[in-house]
Amino acid sequence: MKVVRLPGIHHDGNVVLVSGSFGHLLINAGTSWYQSLQVERILGQLGDHPLDRILLTSRRFPVSGGALHISQSFDDAPVHIHPDGQAALDTGDFFTTWANRYDSDMPRTPTQALADNDVFALGEGEVQAVALPGHTPDEIGFHIPHLSMLVVGTVLPRADRPARWDLPGGSLMALIASYKAMKAMKLASIVPLQGPAIRGKGHVLEVLDRHLTFLEEAAENDGKPPQSWQRPAPTALWHTPRTPWPLEEQEQV
Repeated sequence: MKVVRLPGIHHDGNVVLVSGSFGHLLINAGTSWYQSLQVERILGQLGDHPLDRILLTSRRFPVSGGALHISQSFDDAPVHIHPDGQAALDTGDFFTTWANRYDSDMPRTPTQALADNDVFALGEGEVQAVALPGHTPDEIGFHIPHLSMLVVGTVLPRADRPARWDLPGGSLMALIASYKAMKAMKLASIVPLQGPAIRGKGHVLEVLDRHLTFLEEAAENDGKPPQSWQRPAPTALWHTPRTPWPLEEQEQV
C-alpha cells in the first residue's frame, strides 16, 4: 500500500492519497480555491488509474470545499462523509461548512453516508473510519491499521495548534474522549489537518498528551477558552491571525 500526503496549500487541509492493489481513495479534498491544482497533483500520483472514492473527515471547508470538483474530475467518484455532515454538503450550506468564514461559496456536493467502523479494503491493507467528535459532531478519522497511521481533520489542527470547542457544534468533553481514543490506538504516525505528519510513537504520544492536558485543564476551568484566543470574524476568517498555542502564563477567562 502507498500513502502520499499532498501538503495543504494556504488554508487547505492536507490531502492524503491511499493506493492499493484493490483501488485508490482520497482522504480530504482541500478548499475550492486550489481544486484544479489538487486534480493535477492527484493525477500525477495516479497516472492512468481511477480514483474510486473520496473520504471527508468533516463538513468544514478546508477539507470539503474541493470535493465536488475533484469528484467530477474522476468520473463522479463518490464522496463519503458522516451522516451529520451530509445535509450541509448536499445543500451547499456555507454557514456550517464555514465557507463563509473563508469568503467563499460552498459547492452543492452529493454525498454518501459514512459510519463509524466502516472499512475500505485496498488489497495490502485497509482504511477504517473512526468517529472523533469534539470540534464538530461529524468528525471522522481514518485509521490504516497495518501502518499504525491515523489521518484526521479539525480534531487535531496541527501538532502545535489545539482544536477549538468554543464554536458552534463543538464539545469539549467529546474532544477529550476523542483524544483518549487516539491515545489508546498506540499510533506510530498521525497526519493532522495541516502541517507535517507527526511521526514516531514517542512523538505521537507526546503531542497527544500535550493536547489532552490542555483540554482537561480547560474542563477544570468550566470549559472556558484561553484569553489568548481571538473571537473569529463572522466572515473571511483568513483575515484574522491563527490561534496561538496558549502560553502557560496566560490566564483563562
